[in-house]
Amino acid sequence: MKPTSMSSTDNFFTNAFNTIQLDENRKELLKKIAQTIILEFKKEGNANLNFICTHNSRRSQLAQVWGFFAADYFKLPIKSFSGGTEITAFYKNTIKTLENTGFNFDLENFCHQNPVYKISFNGCKKTILGYSKKIDDIDNTKPFIAITTCNNADTNCPFIPDAIERFHLPFVDPKFSDGTVKEEETYLKINREIAAEIYFIFSEVKQQIT
Repeated sequence: MKPTSMSSTDNFFTNAFNTIQLDENRKELLKKIAQTIILEFKKEGNANLNFICTHNSRRSQLAQVWGFFAADYFKLPIKSFSGGTEITAFYKNTIKTLENTGFNFDLENFCHQNPVYKISFNGCKKTILGYSKKIDDIDNTKPFIAITTCNNADTNCPFIPDAIERFHLPFVDPKFSDGTVKEEETYLKINREIAAEIYFIFSEVKQQIT
């Protein structure tokens, strides 16, 4: 589904945040991430986030795309990237759930194993490239704040040399629903959860630097 209005992605983003229910431990973690971004912003005038998951195909990609959107939404000089410990592909169901919330995916470079997409949304002035890559890929600006989104990535990356700080922010892997009748619903749920928590982080940053 392609976006039908300029507000479709905005609405999903704000509604996700307004309906999220977070426990205090999760809120504290999100606030710590925000505080680290603020410190980096005050020091450098900008910040880079690298969302990391083993295969860089689902959760880390969702987080990068919403980070890209949030920077525009809140008018913040924050760049979001993603990477993995292995290279696979930007999974088709991840793309589908993002398209259903208003993002455009245009094929930039076709490859059976790992296509590259140019990602945009209505009203955006810049685009990002979406494809599966390793943590230290040349497109991932360094240094960065590392945010692992799956337990395997946290375990398999005992040391990330280019990380200023490192946080573990795990989400449920929607992969378990692939090929089932719950597939679309499951991906949408994780999509919403990630969007909401990205909103939380970026709104905290916005409030404290303006």
